[in-house]
Amino acid sequence: MTTTGPDSSQAVPPALRERWRSQSAESVWLRPADWYHPAVDAVVEAVLAGRDPSAAAERLGEVRGGAGVGISEAIEDLACLYRSTGAVEPPLAVVRALCEGWSSAQGGALLMGSCLDPESGLPTRDYLVTRLGETYGTAERDDTFAQLTHCLVLVDVAAAEVSPWTRMARSAAVGAALRNAYGPGHPMATLGGGLFAVLVERDPELGPGIAVARLEITHQAEQLEVTDLVRQPPRIWTEQLPRTHERAVQLLAEISR
Repeated sequence: MTTTGPDSSQAVPPALRERWRSQSAESVWLRPADWYHPAVDAVVEAVLAGRDPSAAAERLGEVRGGAGVGISEAIEDLACLYRSTGAVEPPLAVVRALCEGWSSAQGGALLMGSCLDPESGLPTRDYLVTRLGETYGTAERDDTFAQLTHCLVLVDVAAAEVSPWTRMARSAAVGAALRNAYGPGHPMATLGGGLFAVLVERDPELGPGIAVARLEITHQAEQLEVTDLVRQPPRIWTEQLPRTHERAVQLLAEISR
């Protein structure tokens, strides 16, 4: 006689999963109805069995990223699982695996997956260098100069020395804030050490965009409970582009410290 396999959502003891779901829905998860995925069970199984859940966390990160969940929401959701077990925070290796999975799901949109920073969910400096090259090329074809049409908005949120876990949470908060302020796909990057850069046009939206970014950073820092790790208020300023792309690349290297 043929039997039907059990529902995957019932394949593991439900107590821990439901505590995780409940804590996440109450504190961070934006759409409770779409929280469950079989990848959740794989993480729960590994934690309950005392196994390394990194591989399962990476798969969960892919699922969350593919579903449009922000990196900060995904990290805080994972933290809810460990808080449900009585732990203060998840192991760093597990958080990094989650971030790498999330980044791989986003990489196709950038066509440069290796240039995505797993902590912030933003592109790296190499990606911004490429976008700067496009900007300089467009300016030359239009018989103008890139420094007249664009500038860099630099954001420095570093306030203190931070542990790897808190650095990741801070990076996730700022990454989410900049995406919210400037929109997905906008040329931006993490430069390391709590420093971020956005390539923007010199137009009437420059000032309002900076104001929105400052508010978003404060909001996201509160959401992830990393306000004490973020400079208050965030230091945000504009940097004029040099005359050439080569000098712009040097500038990014210099300010990345």
